[in-house]
Amino acid sequence: MKEQKHYIIGDVHGEYQTLLALVEKLPKDTRLIFVGDLINRGSQSKDVIDFVRNNAFCCIKGNHEEYLLKFGSNFLEGVQNKINNSSLIWAYTHLSSTLRSYGFLKRGSNKITINQESIDQMKEDMEWIEQLPVYFEFGQLKGYSLPVVVTHAPVDKYWLFKDSHPDYFAFHAMNNRNNPSSSAPIFNIYGHVPKDEVLIEKNFVSLDTGCGRGKDRKLSAYCVETKEIVSVGCV
Repeated sequence: MKEQKHYIIGDVHGEYQTLLALVEKLPKDTRLIFVGDLINRGSQSKDVIDFVRNNAFCCIKGNHEEYLLKFGSNFLEGVQNKINNSSLIWAYTHLSSTLRSYGFLKRGSNKITINQESIDQMKEDMEWIEQLPVYFEFGQLKGYSLPVVVTHAPVDKYWLFKDSHPDYFAFHAMNNRNNPSSSAPIFNIYGHVPKDEVLIEKNFVSLDTGCGRGKDRKLSAYCVETKEIVSVGCV
């Protein structure tokens, strides 16, 4: 029987058309796993979430998903209680492109458009995000000397805390920016730390190639089984 391949996809950051271009280059029967940060920066965050949700792809929670849970909740509460726009500046700062993708803000304007359908959709997506895992563990695989783990951010020295201190572990799994050490207990595939090219070392793969940060950046995927890298320029 043909072995199914797994491609891990780096931070998409709302660049839906770039994501479609990357997926078009991947085998049709592959299993996709996203490292998180589906949203913000790009203009189509809602469409990216729809794509991942509708296809039931695995996704790890990133720090930008945490932003949506925190500031999105404050934003929706403010909208529903008709709080003055100026009090929602924190949500604008962290979520303006995502709010626009749901139809709350028009381009070039900070005036809120209240739409119940948009409110309901964002709430539903936030409930989905709330349930996302902070890691995916392949375990021991052929071709790897260490157990293979997917997280949003590099997590090597925090891995031992995943069961004993889950909140502490989750924070670092979404926010840490230090490259794994040579003594890491796992082979870690992650995004979060933007680089010009995918960085592959003996115990990690750093996948974020800057999607959402400009048209000169890329979106990349890594095949766990073949160790192939596939990248596309931002559309």
